[in-house]
Amino acid sequence: MAFLHKPSSAPVPEAGKTGYLIANLGTPDGTDYRSVRRYLSEFLSDRRVIEAPPAIWQPILQGVVLTTRPSRSGEAYARIWNEDEDASPLRVYTRSQAEKLRLRLGDDRPVAWGMRYGQPSISEAVESLMDQGCDRIVFLPLYPQYSATTTATANDQLFRALMKLRRQPAIQTLPAFPDHPLYIDALEKSVRAHLASLSWKPQQIVASFHGLPKSCVEKGDYYPEDCERTLRALRERLSVSEEQMPITYQSRFGPMEWVQPYTAPFVSALPEQGITRIAVIMPGFISDCIETLDEIGNELRESFLEAGGEELTLIPCLNDSDDAIDLLEALLIGSEESRQNRSR
Repeated sequence: MAFLHKPSSAPVPEAGKTGYLIANLGTPDGTDYRSVRRYLSEFLSDRRVIEAPPAIWQPILQGVVLTTRPSRSGEAYARIWNEDEDASPLRVYTRSQAEKLRLRLGDDRPVAWGMRYGQPSISEAVESLMDQGCDRIVFLPLYPQYSATTTATANDQLFRALMKLRRQPAIQTLPAFPDHPLYIDALEKSVRAHLASLSWKPQQIVASFHGLPKSCVEKGDYYPEDCERTLRALRERLSVSEEQMPITYQSRFGPMEWVQPYTAPFVSALPEQGITRIAVIMPGFISDCIETLDEIGNELRESFLEAGGEELTLIPCLNDSDDAIDLLEALLIGSEESRQNRSR
């Protein structure tokens, strides 16, 4: 094995220095065919995401899927692309979260950010922290609910990066945070603030989480349980019932059965039940991205209106708000303080 990291020019402080690394899913570098194809190829080649044997899946992926899907996905990215930053919203918000955390924590506690797929890579983020003299890294995948397809594969990628290092930093990986009090606080405030800004009142608040193949759950992935934990806590804070805030799952891919109920058919059926004004919240996403802004904000809204709906409003994700930074700071620094207390 070739060890890639050269000795850092920054000496490791005698007392040690801790770096903080946040990681999100990833995004293509542009909306063009080649950029989207490159991103989708890496994403859909992950055995945590697609568990089919590579000998069967790769010919399908490199053939029909990556021939047709990049163009459609590129059009979707183009609808939400941040032209000023020339980047997707997910990249813009993740970068901003890291920058705001860096200001909060100060120069003695470096912060870096990376993507599981695409750039900047988790490996590059680790090297950046080591070059700043960090001998310990606290790693936070930005997924509120645990799944092997998200949290676990981010951890996998981190440890793949460590396998190539001659001088490894100590690592602390952080768990998911489905009902962390600060997360629920922030969600509650975002819902109340958004609803107060409307000139009309939603009849229902639909919660939409990213979907997961049912086979993953049968094999032991407890993601739906974490989603339910988030929503139970949020319903309690908002004093609403399960009927007033139902749970749904979006972003199905392929012919297999996924966790239900599915968001799109659920929402499209609401006008027939007399529910024509709704709000949609996506508590499985810390930052707005293609799944929230386009799949829900554009595609779902269009199908809802076509079915007879009158109003659909999107409750924004926490993004780089002060509440989001408060949460991330508590998750990262709280874990480090606990480690220090245990070592005394």
